[in-house]
Amino acid sequence: QLHFVESGGGLVQPGGSLRLSCVASGPIYSIYVRGWYRQGPGIERELVATITADGIISYSDSVRGRFTISADAPKNTVYLQMNSLEPEVTAVYVCLARDISGAHWGRGIQVTVSS
Repeated sequence: QLHFVESGGGLVQPGGSLRLSCVASGPIYSIYVRGWYRQGPGIERELVATITADGIISYSDSVRGRFTISADAPKNTVYLQMNSLEPEVTAVYVCLARDISGAHWGRGIQVTVSS
């Protein structure tokens, strides 16, 4: 069973930055995709960014150019660097990993952008 520890969320002013981290533990050897989704008031869960085990990255159009996803394999960690934050990105950000058994989700971490 995969487990995740998410950190780095919180309250930030518009224009600010945050870096989310997601540390995975358990049978990580079979993971082939990791990423972040978000879910906010009135917003269904939507893709933010993913990175494959081969390093192929994809972003949603709404965050491309402002968010950067990266992975540190020895630390079993995926990061999401978020810059130029605006209130509309306020949401719960959820860590994701996919392996041969399917999708595995973290508990999520709150990101609030407000003055």
